[in-house]
Amino acid sequence: MSKTRTFFVLLAVVAAGGAAAVHWRDRLPAPIAALIPSASVKAPTTAEAPPPGGPGGPGGPGGGGRRGGPMDGPTPVLTARVERRDVDVVFDGIGTVQASATVTVRSQVQGILREIAFTDGQEVAKGDVLARIDPSSYRATYDQVVAKREQDEAELRNARADLERYTRLALSESGSRQQADTQRATVAKLEAQLKIDQGQIDAARVDLDNTTIVAPISGRTGIRSVDPGNLVRTTDTGGIVTIARLKPINVVFTLPQQQLAQVLAAQRRGSVPVEVLGADRRTVVDSGTVEVVDNQVDSTTGTVKIRASLPNLTSLLWPGQFADVRIRVDTTRDALVVPTSAVQRGADGAFVYVLGAEDKVMRRPVEIARQDEIRAVVASGLDGSETVVTTGFSRLTDGTRVKPTDSSGGALQGAASAAPTPKPATVAPGVPGPGGDAAAGRRPRGEGGGRRPGGEGSAAVSGGASGGSDGPAKSSDRPAATGPRP
Repeated sequence: MSKTRTFFVLLAVVAAGGAAAVHWRDRLPAPIAALIPSASVKAPTTAEAPPPGGPGGPGGPGGGGRRGGPMDGPTPVLTARVERRDVDVVFDGIGTVQASATVTVRSQVQGILREIAFTDGQEVAKGDVLARIDPSSYRATYDQVVAKREQDEAELRNARADLERYTRLALSESGSRQQADTQRATVAKLEAQLKIDQGQIDAARVDLDNTTIVAPISGRTGIRSVDPGNLVRTTDTGGIVTIARLKPINVVFTLPQQQLAQVLAAQRRGSVPVEVLGADRRTVVDSGTVEVVDNQVDSTTGTVKIRASLPNLTSLLWPGQFADVRIRVDTTRDALVVPTSAVQRGADGAFVYVLGAEDKVMRRPVEIARQDEIRAVVASGLDGSETVVTTGFSRLTDGTRVKPTDSSGGALQGAASAAPTPKPATVAPGVPGPGGDAAAGRRPRGEGGGRRPGGEGSAAVSGGASGGSDGPAKSSDRPAATGPRP
């Protein structure tokens, strides 16, 4: 029984302490009151809470409104004028960059590689020395055939002298005619032998010259595949180095067979311009012309192969890389052009929003002839005098009033953007204004009303200019005295 009595006594003490804390918290200064846990503060009742749509409440005058709710006034949009201009008819394709000429330099004789006369990646001209092979054995062979020819020349001179003597003896009946005929055949044989000797000399000279390897074309060397000191053979498939001519350079790309007729028609009119685009598909890396159109269409893909030649003066194109290619086949004169962003598509086709009278937009069906990522060519639906909307379509319907701004950055002339500026609300004494006091007749600050520091339900009164207010404070929540607080 004593334990039960003790429990109820402690419970009464705790309740009395909590009531005293609530009672005295409102009398303490704000810095000290803020240290007291908020759980001990009496929560405002339903009568104290501001009405949801009332002044200062969500959606009410002076309140912040509900985020995502409807906005008052015209919808801000960007606009652009319909233009008349000449538009190029272009086709886009993806191709591969190829060197205009590629040569694998191989040795034409067998021997020890004595010298490499170039550096990897060097620009070489036709005829520049690239490497040297040991020429000793080939020079010896050359000397042998040259000596053999000199030997045969001496025998030929002697045979011709004998032939002359035998011929005179035969004419004077002092010698045999047969002997003269035999000597004549010997002379012819030696003359033929001299021709053989000359051929052998030429062959030996070629082998000797081939020990010095020169560049067959002008271009850029690659990474060499053999080092000095190695034995090179004519059967080596890798060769010594590869030379690629990069100026000019070729691009091989494909186009659908449906576009072949227009490409051939443009080729009959003259050279067909080709541009290689950068990664952003806007920067032109290099420009050239179509060199050849393949003589057949690939039946498996339905495309035709085209080769273009470009100067590549800046050396930005490299063999083997992929390239975005744009070929211009024609030019449309005086075409109606709008930004691509202005063209919208619905169930009934393409349409644009046209800016009309009183800054109201009208939905206008259009027919698009061609378009890319920047502009669209309108075949019908516009006459060239309109202004179209390019942004803000999610809030537009037929007849929506907008606040247009030209896409160049300035406000659109003639737009009804000169709406009257809202004047500050004038709050009469004792009448709650937007965001002002919810309780009519509350005295302004400084007239004895005072303000309760901290806590929920306190209102900052500043002549109705506050962004929000709370409900009227109960008389029991704060003292009526306006003097200094204890």
